[in-house]
Amino acid sequence: MARPEQLQPPVAVNADQALGMVSFGLMQRLAQEGQVELPWLADADNGEAERTRQLRQRLELTALALETGAPLSTSEVGFLMGARPGSERVERGGLVARKVSRNVWRLSRVDQNDATNFRQDGFRRRL
Repeated sequence: MARPEQLQPPVAVNADQALGMVSFGLMQRLAQEGQVELPWLADADNGEAERTRQLRQRLELTALALETGAPLSTSEVGFLMGARPGSERVERGGLVARKVSRNVWRLSRVDQNDATNFRQDGFRRRL
């Protein structure tokens, strides 16, 4: 029979570390059972599935931002449009981001009748 001295961990662990280990183990188990979505716990071997999931999430978030008209930060606009905005009005891929104030942006679709629409230029950069 094992004595209590033999059951102790070889390294001393404080209460915060022990709680973290227990919580991490619980999160892993819940993610494996499919009860909770924790993408940062996913295996690295499913790269294609992960890229597809990220693309779908980005498209869903873009649709939600367009639908609600919610104000976005500069980093959020950069994430949704795929490039950090460099001017007061940025057009990319049929979307327009307009700067409302410092670090506040609105995302909308390109209007077909918009006089500032220069789609015939392709990706040529205007200075």
